Amino acid sequence: MTRKRRRLWILLLCALGLGSATALVLTALDDHLVFFFSPSDLAERPPPPERLFRVGGLVETGSVERAEGSTVRFRVTDGAKTLPVTFQGLLPDLFREGQGVVAQGRLGPDGVFRATEVLARHDETYMPPEVADALRRAGHWKPGDPLPGGAPSGTPAGAPRPASGS
Repeated sequence: MTRKRRRLWILLLCALGLGSATALVLTALDDHLVFFFSPSDLAERPPPPERLFRVGGLVETGSVERAEGSTVRFRVTDGAKTLPVTFQGLLPDLFREGQGVVAQGRLGPDGVFRATEVLARHDETYMPPEVADALRRAGHWKPGDPLPGGAPSGTPAGAPRPASGS
């Protein structure tokens, strides 16, 4: 075997190894990617059945129902569309109506989102960027208006409030 042919085989084996490693990494990532949707996004393009994803928006006022045990039903809205959610477990202390929420789970065949995890707002000035973007797209919040849930006018989602000095 000549040196040129040996180099060609080494390059081909390296390319095959690199391609295989890339394919394995992409396959592993595909199983662990969790996409974010707003209720309006779900109405337009529902995800494949049994696909794990996150839905975010505001907890609709008057929609929280506590059933027997630790089952809670509520609706998440982005101002344009609403999605019913059920969750079995303990809700975060900051979970309440009118506040931002992100829930992770699967959409059932009956159109009810079954959450396995519920994340509430961190503090009075925080709103997950995905939720703020979904509210902006739905026309429920406009720049310059106060964010739903308390951030002052002109404050981007997640930005700290200015300190009130004396």
